Formats: sequence, structure tokens, C-alpha cells
Amino acid sequence: MFRSLLSVGSLLLGLASAGTVVWDGKFNDYSSSADLNNWSWANQVGSYQYYIHGTGAVTKYVNLSPSFKNPADTSSNQGVKVTIDPTALWNSDMWRTELIPQTKANLGTGRLYYHFSMKKTGTNSPNPAYEHQVNFFESHFTEMKYGWINGNASPAPDNNLRWFVGGQSKWNVDWVPDVWHNFAYDINFSSGTVTLWHSTGSAALTQVAGPFSASTSTNSADWHLGVLRLPNRSGGTNAQGAEDWYYSGVYVESGTINTSVGTGGGTSPPPTTTVPVSTPPTSVPTTAPPAPTGPLAPKYGQCGGIGWAGATACVSGSTCSKINDYYSQCI
Repeated sequence: MFRSLLSVGSLLLGLASAGTVVWDGKFNDYSSSADLNNWSWANQVGSYQYYIHGTGAVTKYVNLSPSFKNPADTSSNQGVKVTIDPTALWNSDMWRTELIPQTKANLGTGRLYYHFSMKKTGTNSPNPAYEHQVNFFESHFTEMKYGWINGNASPAPDNNLRWFVGGQSKWNVDWVPDVWHNFAYDINFSSGTVTLWHSTGSAALTQVAGPFSASTSTNSADWHLGVLRLPNRSGGTNAQGAEDWYYSGVYVESGTINTSVGTGGGTSPPPTTTVPVSTPPTSVPTTAPPAPTGPLAPKYGQCGGIGWAGATACVSGSTCSKINDYYSQCI
């Protein structure tokens, strides 16, 4: 029995150490967003630098709550809601609310994976008529973008969430409300390439685009978690409605990528698992409940929607519930 427990423990340890977290931005070290005010250039505490925002109180632009995180992210105590509005001006006429990693770790060496999950809701939804630069490096060698992109021939709003490399769109998805999208920027600073990993809900990350050559560089303090909205400079009136952006499961790791959502970083202790050694039963029931046929979607995973070609049945203990016409989720 002791050997069996050792074997299981070794297996679990191996799975947990698939990657090494070099910076943890999951907000587990904050009791509320007001803690961000403790940071300054003279007092660099916490996991984030907070200086790119409007003139209002911190709660006007950044708020923390367990309800703001991906439910599948069990290693985060809470997620963050980032808000931009007409008061969120910082050194420009752009709307900006952004957080910067506060760390002494080198976030620009070797091969690193920048993890985050994001979603929007139907309330204060980001406006697709404007270009939004999201979770970007200051050199913009890779980033997410949403909405109408400056330079597009068509003036129509664009509801696609896009991944950019060197100013070129390399991957996109129709961004519908209340769907958690999980991402990892796979950045090889040594070879100068970037790759994108993606999933929704609780599904494991898969490689969806890349690798692509890029001018990969960072000083470890120029990756921006948040959003920058460019104004309409064509002479029209800019929409004034506030926009809310939700993020969860933010961390940077090295080594082998952790594709499991919600298990990287964090401060929550791992569960204790005991596996007893037992002999197989000598009798087998003559009847058993029918099992679903075909693949099963995991809890919090996608199970339906327009264009969905994956599993439509859920694992035991969850039910496929319609969120909108494009997305159903196992809840």
C-alpha cells in the first residue's frame, strides 16, 4: 500500500510541476483592488504596478471578486474586472486601464508562457466599433486586439477577438458574451518566435496558431494586463459608454506548458489524495445504468452552440445549459 501511495504521489507531483511559475498574477495576494494603491515607485509591493489609469478611485477602474474569475480556475481566489470609460485617460486621449507585473524575475528570457483567461458580458460590453489593444507588450510584438482595426477598408464594427504578431492578425474568434477564453502566449525569446494556445471554459489548451517569427523582447515590466482603446479620429463623436473586461488565471511559467486551466500558480494548497489498495469485487451486478455514447464535455466546458462540432453530452454531475445561440456550457 505504501508503495502504491508513493507511486500516485510521484505521478501527481510530476503533473503539478509540468511548468515552473516565474511570476504569479492571480490576485491571490490582494484582499481588494484598494490594495493596488499600496504600490508606488518608492514602495514596489504586490504583484502589480498600478499607474496606468484615470483620475478616479481605484474601484472605478479595477475591481476584484470571485464572481469575476473563470469557474474552472480553482487556483485563483478571484478574478479582475477592468473598466475603461471617458475618465480613463492616461497621457493621451486613449482610454486605458492596465496593470504591469511587479517582479524581479526575468520575464524575457528563454521560452516562457504568458497565461490568462478573458471574457466579456452583455453589460458594459466592449464596443466593436473601436480598436482595442489587449494584454500587449509595449513593442506590440504580440497582443490581442478587438473591434474595428485602424486601417481596415471596411468601416463596419468587427466583433472578432484577434491575435496579432508584428501588426498582423494571425488568429481570430467571434467574441460572444459570457464565454471564458483561455490563452497562453508561447514566447521563445531565444529563437524569436511566438505561438498561441487557446481553449474555452475548462477545456485544456491546444496550440491554435504559430510559431511565427517576431521581435521578441521585454524588460520584464512592459507587459500590460488590461486594455487600451484608440479614439475615433475621423472627426466623429466617440461613444462614451463604459466598458468592462474580465480576466482570470494570470501567470507566467517556464519549462513545459501547463495546458490544464486553473492549476498553474496560485496559493491554494493542493488536495490530499489517498488511493487505497483493494482487490477487485468477486461479483458483478447483472444490470448497470446506460452510459452516454460518444465523447463527454468536461464540467464548465462547451457542449453546444451554432457551429459547435464537439461533444454535446456532459460528464456526470453537470448539465448542458444554453448560454446564448453560439455557446452552451456544462454547468
